Amino acid sequence: MIFLAGRDRYTQRTLLRDVHDRLTRQAGCEDVRYRPSRRRPRYVIADVDPTTFLSNSYDAETARLEIRFWYPAGVDYEYYRINWVEPDRNLMLGFHQDADHPDLGPCHIQLNYEDTPVDRHSATFLDAHPLAILDDRLQQFPAAVEAIHWENGTPSLPTWPV
Repeated sequence: MIFLAGRDRYTQRTLLRDVHDRLTRQAGCEDVRYRPSRRRPRYVIADVDPTTFLSNSYDAETARLEIRFWYPAGVDYEYYRINWVEPDRNLMLGFHQDADHPDLGPCHIQLNYEDTPVDRHSATFLDAHPLAILDDRLQQFPAAVEAIHWENGTPSLPTWPV
C-alpha cells in the first residue's frame, strides 16, 4: 500500500478546491463552479462538452459532472459521488462510494433515468488519494457511459463490475 502525503489533512473545502482546479484543466469541462458557493462548497459542478470528453460520436448535446467528497465519522476512507448528468435525457450515471447500498460493497455504479434508479452494480473500491480516485473515475466514464444499453426507451448497465 502506498501512503499518499497529505491525504489525512484534507478538509472538504480544500479537497473541493483541488477538484475544481483539476476540472478546469480537464478537456471538455467548461464553467467549473462550486455549489452552493466558493466559501461553503459542497459540490463542484462542471458543464461538459460530451464530444470532447467522451468521443466525437456521442449523441448527447449537453452534460455535466457533479462531484462531491465528504468524510464521515467512523469510516477510514472518503465517501464520494462522481456523477455524469445528461439533463436533456434526465439521465445520471455515477460512481458512489458511500454506505447507501451495503449489499453492493463500499462502492457502486448507479444509473438513474427520469429521477429514478434503474440499475446498480458493485464497482471497484479505490483506496487511494481522492484526486487519484477522481482521475481514475474520469478515465472510466467514457467506457461506462458508452456501455449504457437502451431497450424500449429504458437504459440499463451491463452486469459486469466496473
